[in-house]
Amino acid sequence: MEKNKTLQWHPGFRAALRITLCEEMKYLEMHEEYQLSRKPLQIDILIIKKTDKVAIKKSIGKIFRTYNIIEYKSPNDTLNINNFYKVYGYTCFYQSNTDKVMEIDPGELTITFVCSHYPGKMLRHLEAARQICVEKQGQGIYYLKGDAIPIQLLIVPELSAKENYWIQNLRTDLKAGGEIRSLMENYEKNRKSKDYEAVMDLIARANHEQMEEEKKMCDALRELFAEELEEEKEKGMELAKRVFTLNAQGLSAEEIAQKCGITKERVEKLLA
Repeated sequence: MEKNKTLQWHPGFRAALRITLCEEMKYLEMHEEYQLSRKPLQIDILIIKKTDKVAIKKSIGKIFRTYNIIEYKSPNDTLNINNFYKVYGYTCFYQSNTDKVMEIDPGELTITFVCSHYPGKMLRHLEAARQICVEKQGQGIYYLKGDAIPIQLLIVPELSAKENYWIQNLRTDLKAGGEIRSLMENYEKNRKSKDYEAVMDLIARANHEQMEEEKKMCDALRELFAEELEEEKEKGMELAKRVFTLNAQGLSAEEIAQKCGITKERVEKLLA
């Protein structure tokens, strides 16, 4: 879709990642677009775990060690073989680009690939060429087994919405109706947060047509309810006039209730 080509997905993903890991961010240190050298070599996200005394409970972070490199692909992009080797190479470069030998323990590195489409061709290559096999760990979470560096693959649409709500909603195919209304309700609770604002802004622009459809539907409902409210108001005024007229004619509350088809208590309330 043309409208999605200009969307900046990476800032939204970074914000969604912070939201998802918010309870444990005090144990983590996130570097965005981390420069690997003075030349334009950079990885999407580097998360450094500040202490090994705390285990990350979030399912997407269970694989984390001390140094965790994350590569994110937007919904319109695919993860291919070249991407794998680029990120793997950057990871090795990150380990070696230090002042001291073994300053970064290779055993403390992990790689996470995040994308919206299952990269079947890439995974078939890795199994055939490097004996790296795929093992599903949970909803949308796959471990790539067989390499010295722990590697995981996250498929955004498959992730558990309960645990990874804001990452899972980084899509272009949200549906008008319950899905978008639920999104708006969740955002409303956190609208003062810059991270939530960044994610919501991206999602709204990525799902512009669906959001407009939902807005029209809501506007139509508001108009309908307004008309019904006005009709009820007019009916109430007519009823009140009739009750006052019958009361002026000397009828009892019971007689007025019978003639108007309402309860005696309502008549008495109108006349109070």
